[in-house]
Amino acid sequence: MTHTPMMQQYLALKAEHPDKLVFYRMGDFYELFFDDAKRASKLLDITLTQRGESAGAPIPMAGVPFHSVDGYLAKLVRAGETVAIIEQVGIPGQGKGPVERKVARIVTPGTVTDASLMDARKETLLAAVALDGARSGVAIVNASSGAVSLRDLPTNELAAYLARKNPAEFVCAESADSTMRTLLAEGTSLASFTLRARPDYEFTHVRANDELTQALGTATLSHLDLERTPLALLASGAALAFTRLVNGGNRLPISTVHVERASESVEMDAATLRNVEITQTLSGADSPTLFSLLDRCETAAGTRLLRALLIEPPRDQAKASARHDAIASLARSTSDNTALAKPLDFTQVQDALRGLSDIERIATRIAMLSVRPRELAGLRSTLSALPRLQVALQNTQNATLQSLADAINVAPSWHALLASAVAEEPALAVRDGGVIASGYNADLDELRAIQTDSGAFLAKMEIDERARSGIPNLRVEYNKVHGFYIEITSSYLGQVPVEYKRRQTLKNAERYITPELKAFEDKALAANDRSLALEKRLFDELLQLLSPALDTLRKAGAALAELDVLANFAERAETLKLTRPTFSSLPCLDVHAARHPVIESLVDQFIPNDIRLDSKRSCVVLTGPNMGGKSTYMRQAALAVIMAYAGCFVAANAAMIGPIDRVLTRIGASDDLASGRSTFMVEMTEAAAILQRATPNSLVIVDEIGRGTSTFDGLALATAIARRLISKAQSLTLFATHYFELTELANDYATCVNQHVSVIEHGDKVVFLHEVKAGPASRSYGIDVAKLAGLPAEVIRDARRELERLEKERTHATPQADLFALESPALIEAPQSSELIEALTSIDVDDLSPREAHAKLAELVALARSA
Repeated sequence: MTHTPMMQQYLALKAEHPDKLVFYRMGDFYELFFDDAKRASKLLDITLTQRGESAGAPIPMAGVPFHSVDGYLAKLVRAGETVAIIEQVGIPGQGKGPVERKVARIVTPGTVTDASLMDARKETLLAAVALDGARSGVAIVNASSGAVSLRDLPTNELAAYLARKNPAEFVCAESADSTMRTLLAEGTSLASFTLRARPDYEFTHVRANDELTQALGTATLSHLDLERTPLALLASGAALAFTRLVNGGNRLPISTVHVERASESVEMDAATLRNVEITQTLSGADSPTLFSLLDRCETAAGTRLLRALLIEPPRDQAKASARHDAIASLARSTSDNTALAKPLDFTQVQDALRGLSDIERIATRIAMLSVRPRELAGLRSTLSALPRLQVALQNTQNATLQSLADAINVAPSWHALLASAVAEEPALAVRDGGVIASGYNADLDELRAIQTDSGAFLAKMEIDERARSGIPNLRVEYNKVHGFYIEITSSYLGQVPVEYKRRQTLKNAERYITPELKAFEDKALAANDRSLALEKRLFDELLQLLSPALDTLRKAGAALAELDVLANFAERAETLKLTRPTFSSLPCLDVHAARHPVIESLVDQFIPNDIRLDSKRSCVVLTGPNMGGKSTYMRQAALAVIMAYAGCFVAANAAMIGPIDRVLTRIGASDDLASGRSTFMVEMTEAAAILQRATPNSLVIVDEIGRGTSTFDGLALATAIARRLISKAQSLTLFATHYFELTELANDYATCVNQHVSVIEHGDKVVFLHEVKAGPASRSYGIDVAKLAGLPAEVIRDARRELERLEKERTHATPQADLFALESPALIEAPQSSELIEALTSIDVDDLSPREAHAKLAELVALARSA
């Protein structure tokens, strides 16, 4: 079937973007056709209709109004969709065929910069990955801030790194597509992801150098120390090429390029982030988590920084201590003596920050020429508030706060420019007019005066025409569709003057135009068109005038985010009764009366416990019943480390924390059905990751490992893993288990100690005290917990009888021994013949050939049978 010229144009554009939803501009709507229309109707809950035919079948069609497209795009971006925006670039009526159209931009999940399409309180990141066997390079691009981070790392650590960064979109070479998909599916715990496979030639040094130098506006990259990240450099070229592609050929303005070091942050993999519930609960909810508890930031930028600090706490103790100093400085004074009152506390800072705009992101949108008028008005308001805050910060005695004061020192001329150029309450978009302030440009003021005079002209004409025609209800009005007109109701049509020309017929009235009114209409509409065009030009010029201020604005935005986090931490310290931690240069974790801050906020009473780990006491084997508090105890140890290094006070009476390079956890049991991995396989994979990465400066938390297989297999593996952590890794380890045999490790290793969660037995009931005490638990109380869970009484009684039988068999028959003890009771008690024992002890194993060993074994078997 032959398609219409317009449909042929659409199909040609769609063929260039087969994997995207194509929004095709037609007048006041963006239309979608065929399968795009079907998908969009479900995703956006819009009506699916039909238009014309293709191959004898109606063409499915759906559409959204152009003026409200941002809301629909935001919904599609959140769903991980990519949209190609097709705009009309030709003038209707000129030439043959449909109006010329082309792709104006491509909206993807990882490259959006428009405020209406983003979550203001989350970073939207694009990650490009270059794989090269055992090594990988990653370039993380934050399009909303113009920041690029580069990191080369072992490929076996890539999944953990990407899980921490949590990009919205990934880019890789076409040759690495399948490998990358497998890694993302199995290694990052991402439920879904958007991966773009780009041509291999985009991952080259030539492309990388060209893209980076062009984006930075420099002739060389020698100042960036890129020798340490050769693979990440390749990835950066592909990432920037991709952002240029989706932005219609426009380059992303880069503000900073940061070469990351492995030693920069306390590292946590996807399992740890999930297990200690930093930003999501184990069920995937956003709260209650550590982040949801701590986030009381006043600005979106502050919230983004807080999230980043909790996910990747800086490893530098000096940085954390500087934040602790600032928090102490911002604490509210407890003295009633006003003479001793502090010049600035967190409440005043939060009041000053409330309502400020996200100037770091606004600066990037100014650079990309995509900023909206009301964002400039918000920037103007923010700049007007900075001088007072700057003075208050300078008057403090804290070096960090004083440095932030310097960073928010923006020259007054930039505020003056915005105050003179931008209207007090500008329109949403430049195309609507009313964006440039009166008095900024004389030509614009003159054109506006013509439009303003329209009201007076119409009122005077209405009075004159009523008097001349004798029609009392004659009205002279204007609308955007029909322009200016004179409206007369049907009852007075006989009195219409002869020079009136009919413009529109209504049900009960007629609308007319006169030569005088037509002449004024031409003048007023021409003035309006010229006014809008001039405003657009002045707005574009204003953005160019602001470009020298962008680095200063970004610096001020980062400082405001840091200040917001510090004030937030000070408020949380007071509200949650947190304590300032101290740091040590020796490996240790000594927390007095530690609490789990999230759980404490949900219960009426929380029982604190001490945590002590150091080089002489590196492993605690923790035993006791389920529901006794073992998992909470271990998680609060991890949270204390994370909070302290993030710069926050901790939930304890006192805390001394040594250098921690990573937090590694193996907690809980769950299948990974999507990847075809059983509970036991998940356990062993996470355990393997711990053993590969753990160092003497790592905090390791292991909870109930080995439960996904047989008892003896699980016990053997748990014992071997614990021994490895104690003797080889020498990590600071909390090891919870129901295998009572593991308590024997304290006899084998001087650095291993036993602790248990205490329980009180009252008749046939147990009470969990949630106190951690020295020594091993007496028993596990599993049946008691099952009773609390509501198992039928008959099942509980049967279980108790079975437990009693098993314990008797273990005591009187073949006892279950420590499989790894040097001497096994089973081997010592079984032989009763002294002749057999003498035969065994007389064997020199190292001196036996295989044939002699086989003969000796047959001899021993015969001797044992005769005994």
